[in-house]
Amino acid sequence: MQDETPTKDIDDRVETATEASGLAEILAPHLSVIFCGLNPALTAQRDGHNFSNRSNRFWRVLHLAGFTPRLLRAEEEREMLQYGLGLTSAVARPTKSASELKKSDYIAAAPVLESKIRTLAPSNLAFLGKAAYSAISLRADVEWGRQPDEFAGTSIWVLPNPSGLNRAFDLAKLTEHYREVKLAVDRDAGSR
Repeated sequence: MQDETPTKDIDDRVETATEASGLAEILAPHLSVIFCGLNPALTAQRDGHNFSNRSNRFWRVLHLAGFTPRLLRAEEEREMLQYGLGLTSAVARPTKSASELKKSDYIAAAPVLESKIRTLAPSNLAFLGKAAYSAISLRADVEWGRQPDEFAGTSIWVLPNPSGLNRAFDLAKLTEHYREVKLAVDRDAGSR
C-alpha cells in the first residue's frame, strides 16, 4: 500500500495557500516545471484565476515558448497539468503590485515554498522575477536563466516577470527566456 501522507500533506498546504490568496495553486507531483510567481495580483484574486489581468503576458509567453500547443486562457489554468506544468506563488498574500512586498515577506514564506517543492519534486522551478529568489537565496547578484544552485533539490530558473507592468522586456524577449527553459526540459526528457 502506497503511503498517502505526502499527497495529503501537500493538499493541506495548497488548501492553506488557496485560503490565503483565494486562488488555486496548480500543482501535482513530478511536474517538468513549476512556475513560481511573486504573489497573486488583486485582479487575479478578484477573478479567481492566476494571471487573469489582460495586460499580463504569462499565458501568451507560455504558448509562444512552446510549453502549450495553444494559447490557454486564465480560466483554463488547470490544463497546465496536462503539459507537465504547475503554478504557485512565493508569497500567498495578494497585492496590487509586487513592489508592495518586502524582502522579509519572501524570507518568511520560504519554508512553506521549500517544503512544497521538496514534496512535489518537480524537475524545474522557475521563479518569475528576481525578487523572490534573490531574497530566499540571500543573493543580490541573481542573473536571468538557470541558477548554479538548487532549491529543495530542484533545478532553479529565474525568468523575467510577465506582468504588464514589466516593460523592460517586450514579448519577444520574454519568450526567448521562457523558451530557454522549454529547450532544457526537452533535452532532459530526451536524455532519459
